[in-house]
Amino acid sequence: MKIVHVITRLILGGAQENTLLTVEGLHHRYHDDVTLITGPAEGPEGDLFQRAEAQGLKVEVTPNLIRAVHPTTDWKAYRELRRAFRRLKPDVVHTHSSKAGIVGRAAAWNENVPAVVHTIHGLPFGPFESARRNRLYIALERWAARRCHAIVSVCDAMTEQALAAGVGRPEQFSTVYSGMDADAFLNPRRSREEVRRELGLAPEHVAFATVARLFELKGHDDIIAVAPAVLKANPNVRFVWIGDGILREKLIAELEAKGIRDAFILTGLVPPDRIPELLNGVDAVIHPSLREGLARVLPQSLLVGRPAISYDVDGAREVITPETGVLLRPRDLEGLREAVLRLAADPTLRERLGQEGRRRFADQFRHETMTAQLRSLYERLLADRPRGR
Repeated sequence: MKIVHVITRLILGGAQENTLLTVEGLHHRYHDDVTLITGPAEGPEGDLFQRAEAQGLKVEVTPNLIRAVHPTTDWKAYRELRRAFRRLKPDVVHTHSSKAGIVGRAAAWNENVPAVVHTIHGLPFGPFESARRNRLYIALERWAARRCHAIVSVCDAMTEQALAAGVGRPEQFSTVYSGMDADAFLNPRRSREEVRRELGLAPEHVAFATVARLFELKGHDDIIAVAPAVLKANPNVRFVWIGDGILREKLIAELEAKGIRDAFILTGLVPPDRIPELLNGVDAVIHPSLREGLARVLPQSLLVGRPAISYDVDGAREVITPETGVLLRPRDLEGLREAVLRLAADPTLRERLGQEGRRRFADQFRHETMTAQLRSLYERLLADRPRGR
């Protein structure tokens, strides 16, 4: 097949890793002619261009495909994508992220691409946005849904929320869980003890990792809010933040103002292949994000055998259950404090929850499974083409 994937930014992030793994699988396993079109990698989060190059993938950068909404650049990006599709003549165009999804679907539809697919990694509307923005985003997503043949959700919750907002038709949707290199998490390449020494963790420390950009709605401020009470009750708790972002200096200033900076370890940006060993070095994961789709770190932590504490948003409940971790109401700070202290005090509970997570999800989140399901979807869409658009 000739396939084009389109994403707004190829930064270090869950949607981007998902997309790159899909492109790698289609290229290496199925020997498809795959091109990845992306906008420039803006911001401090790092990017995946070097990895794509090392894999021998075809990547094209569209300068005007930027994250910020702007009519002039959005129109230019639309025109650039139409020209690219005309030149590449793909059988399938598969878009990712909200901006690339809206602009890319419109361009592919108007170029009569035989199969147009979009993945919802996370919806742009919800309780975290203003009413005005929600109306705009819902209207745009409804419009774009009429310009594609299939919509893939990374969890069932994304489908439910989209349909509840009038986005798309039920028959357009299917769930394909976001794939990853499961074996890397089931068997981390470096020992737990070595990683803990590098992080500065003593044997008595109980470490809770958060893997996320230092950005709005990721919940780092909630961890800061409960940390003083947690540390007063259990001074051996440590918080390991993996990732970087525009809020780094602001968050560090808050830690210092509260006198708890020494209990926090900030790794900064790390390559994706280091995440398994870092999760292996901690004792549990905290993911208090308010907007996510299905955060990759939740199944990743379980594959390593570490329980997770998460807010009950989007698809979190599809992996975090009473048997694998702790699910909390969003912004439940008292519940967050209690969950951290309960897991910190009970290594047997941590072990039981983590091992059950490994047992349940070892196969479900393999990238090979994801790529096979997407390839099968493409085949069905192309087979149905005479009856479709």
